[in-house]
Amino acid sequence: MSLVPPSGRAERLARSRRFFRPLLEFSHLSSSGGIVLLVATVVALCWSNTVGVDTYARIWEAKVGLSWGDLSFKMSIKHWVDDFLMAIFFLVVGLEIKRELLMGELSSPRKAALPALAALGGMIIPALIFILFNRGTPTANAWGIPMATDIAFSLGLLSLLGNRVPTSLKVFLAAYAIVDDLGAILIITFFYSAGVKVAGLLIAGAFLLAMFALNFLGVRRLSPYMLLGLGVWGGIFASGVHASIAGVLVAFMVPLWVRMDRGAFLDRAKESLGEFEAAGSDTEEHLTDTEQYHLARLERAIENAQFPLQRLENLMHGWVAFAILPIFALVNAGVPLSGGGIGQPLSIGIIAGLVLGKPIGIVVFAWLGTKLRLCSLPRHSNMGQVLGVGFLGGVGFTMAIFISNLALDVANLNQAKLAILIASGVAAVIGLVVVAVSSRRAPTR
Repeated sequence: MSLVPPSGRAERLARSRRFFRPLLEFSHLSSSGGIVLLVATVVALCWSNTVGVDTYARIWEAKVGLSWGDLSFKMSIKHWVDDFLMAIFFLVVGLEIKRELLMGELSSPRKAALPALAALGGMIIPALIFILFNRGTPTANAWGIPMATDIAFSLGLLSLLGNRVPTSLKVFLAAYAIVDDLGAILIITFFYSAGVKVAGLLIAGAFLLAMFALNFLGVRRLSPYMLLGLGVWGGIFASGVHASIAGVLVAFMVPLWVRMDRGAFLDRAKESLGEFEAAGSDTEEHLTDTEQYHLARLERAIENAQFPLQRLENLMHGWVAFAILPIFALVNAGVPLSGGGIGQPLSIGIIAGLVLGKPIGIVVFAWLGTKLRLCSLPRHSNMGQVLGVGFLGGVGFTMAIFISNLALDVANLNQAKLAILIASGVAAVIGLVVVAVSSRRAPTR
């Protein structure tokens, strides 16, 4: 029996699809997330350096929360963004790490060797350079800032070169950035968390245990995991460990494999395809609304057959790329450009660490790995392209700003953010030029 959608509903769907098509096409561009992030940064800089300079800080410091009688839980908008929204960002990071460890580019020692070594060098050398300039100063504890790489921005920049860059090089940058994010998570957990309160950790542990039980029992719906994840976030927040770590812990409890009735799936798919075939005509050049309706039902069945982890990652990726990270940039990138301090050890350490330390660490450790036969360069790429990726790794931006919020006091924070913006811009330009020039000498496949 053929299911035909109500004509009014079909017409509304078609109209909305035509209206939102430009936005959908833009969102599918690999560089779109970086573009939105850049726009948010420019808005924040303009806002904080014009007549709105006073309102910029005042708005983000406004308290927002819940009250119930004598009980109240309120934080500034900035804290909600840094502690809650960024926990969702780290949830997606954790999902990416788990996927790559179990079935991706980090699933075997041979696959993981190159990005792991590159990330190790890309963290150690920048930290050492920063310490060299800041040893014995009040800002010496901020050595974690130049170790960070902004995965969204760096991948968006590399995608601007299109087919001139081999796919393997893009995969290498993504895998490297994921390992780098894992390093940043460990650094935040062990070095930039306040005094730990055991009671909060016990609460978080209880919710994690409940999530593990759901996984063990074969529950594959995402909603129970997300509800329990809020409890994990609350426990981590109360413990003194930075609340963003809750996102990673929740991600590792989301089931990877799907359990499904294979026969029921095949029956539903065959039914949708049959209805699609019956509703169409061989002479039509465009799909009718009814045909698109049946294709949508088929697409829904296929989505339900996806791995729960992959389904959640797909669901959250757009929110992170087009909402959470731009909001974070809007709230945190508003730095007075007339603040000065660029010649201070803090700024020099950050700029030198990101612009010089990142490419040196990535290239040297990758080169050593190839010489020791632990790994090989990405297919159809050369060391010049790896050097360019090393510079793109110096685009610290949101991750570096995030760590600076944890590592520095208010007096030094603006200086650090300005240095991060300068270093990220310089590293981006150099990285694009080096990759573009090196790609002329390498086949792209």
